[in-house]
Amino acid sequence: MDALRPPEAEPTNPSSSHSGVTRRVALKGAAAAAMAVGTLELVGKVAHLPNRAGAAEAGAGAGPAAAGALPDIQFDIGNFIAPARSLGGVLMQLPPVNTVFLTARLLRRPGRADQAELARAMNTLEATYPFSASGLITFISYGLPYFRRLPASIVSSAIPRLRLNNARSALEEAVPSPTDVSTANPTITKQRFNVPVRIERNDILVTLRSDSQAIIQDAIAWLGGSNRLRGRQVGSPAFGGLLQLTSSRAMFTGLGLPRNVAAQADLPFTRFLHPESPMWMGFADQQVNAAGPASICTFAGNASSRLTTARPGDYFDNGSIQHLSHVILDMRQFFDMDANNVPGDDAVFTERVQYMFHSPAIDPGNADQLTDSGGPAFLPNDNLGPNYARQTAQGIGTEDNERRIGHLSTLQRSSRAADGTPVHIRMDGPGFDTMDVPGGTREPKLQFTAFVPTAEFFARMRRNQASLDLATEFEIDEDENGLERFLTATRRQNFLIPSRRHRAFPLVEFL
Repeated sequence: MDALRPPEAEPTNPSSSHSGVTRRVALKGAAAAAMAVGTLELVGKVAHLPNRAGAAEAGAGAGPAAAGALPDIQFDIGNFIAPARSLGGVLMQLPPVNTVFLTARLLRRPGRADQAELARAMNTLEATYPFSASGLITFISYGLPYFRRLPASIVSSAIPRLRLNNARSALEEAVPSPTDVSTANPTITKQRFNVPVRIERNDILVTLRSDSQAIIQDAIAWLGGSNRLRGRQVGSPAFGGLLQLTSSRAMFTGLGLPRNVAAQADLPFTRFLHPESPMWMGFADQQVNAAGPASICTFAGNASSRLTTARPGDYFDNGSIQHLSHVILDMRQFFDMDANNVPGDDAVFTERVQYMFHSPAIDPGNADQLTDSGGPAFLPNDNLGPNYARQTAQGIGTEDNERRIGHLSTLQRSSRAADGTPVHIRMDGPGFDTMDVPGGTREPKLQFTAFVPTAEFFARMRRNQASLDLATEFEIDEDENGLERFLTATRRQNFLIPSRRHRAFPLVEFL
């Protein structure tokens, strides 16, 4: 887009661009980072660093971090984690152990000096720590409030539209899911965590990922004004009161980590958790065939799917939508526990595996259907096609012709391209904190983010995930409808994650 060709850069001196402001006030509201740091420290006591042999590195310790060494698609990090490996006969790729999501709001509109300073900050982190799971991986994305601070003409000419409906932008705000607690869903209530969902209004989302919780804490402290990075004096970003941190959320993913955390916290369902699963619900969620290639999630798309008007070379060609949500998991309900924490009939493995995957049960489990989850954690993510959920909703092919639908079946109603390629990359994992929990107790969480080509695509996929249309049409009992009743989403927001070359306050150069 010629209209969006950046002008010649003006000379700036970021360290002195805000007269009288010291680097100690780089990021207001830094106390909001305490929740994530607390979870990191808790998990750090029971986590084990994985073997990352074969993973690529760029940046510090790996030679010059030339721009071409890092992916222009910010979340295209598969090569920097480790090659996929077989676990229980299923090809899996485990992500960095620790992830922290930092959300922030702007206190003023950023200028070109701020853009240069943010670019310096991100480049400094990558020059200090290798871009890898064992080092530090960073993403940065922007919400609608950010773009509303900029001239509408600049924004509308840069953000692509839907191919099938040019009146709609690829970036739209998140909406409540049909099974979220919300005034939009007056009939929806949850058994234990009846918390209304909040559509957040953050300007910025920063994602930090590393196997080392110490590295992430170091990066957070430096962004907040410590002026120290990797044990050396390094000036923190001088944003001059530009940003205020609004929340921090920690996610952890590692073999057996939820079980270890549960044991440390003496949770009543600890013995029912799988000792090797990286997820609270006992089934691994990192199958290689469950996610598409990064390119299919971008605005420009690839040969399998292109959902927007973006073309290669456009300002946001390698950009995407990043959905962020915060979910409380009702693990007591998942294990059908009564007031005395005794599991009921619906706690058996063959029931839980149908909630998670498909019906009938894709694995019979063990003779003991409860201890250590009662069955394997590593199961295949088979694509049974967009019509399988409707089939089982009618009781076709299920045990005793029971009408029921599984979580994976409903997801596949609209999550893949015509050739079967997933049109999303999910980046979800366990959390354990007090955020939004009534009574302030620490509870298991699902920290969820996903990369998709349009906000409309995610909203449709989430509606199909809930599948209330099938449940109503075929009179399916709530107890036979996937995982929805166990999940309480308390926060949602959509962000635009730009290509790496425009990650620092996009479009500001045109002001």
